[in-house]
Amino acid sequence: MKGLVWEGDGWLLLYKRLSESRFQWPRSPEEVRLLTQQQFCWLMEGLTVTPKKSVRPVEPPEYMG
Repeated sequence: MKGLVWEGDGWLLLYKRLSESRFQWPRSPEEVRLLTQQQFCWLMEGLTVTPKKSVRPVEPPEYMG
């Protein structure tokens, strides 16, 4: 993955390659999306930015009032 960062007086070119896996990157224009800072960090760590399964909220039992 390559990226550009403007530092005020010039551009910084970033390059990252995963040694054992692949980045979870869109394969079509329809899959393109904006990333939060946290999602970008996950992507740089080789994690996916789209969870496979969401976690449902849990309601506390009534006896915990």
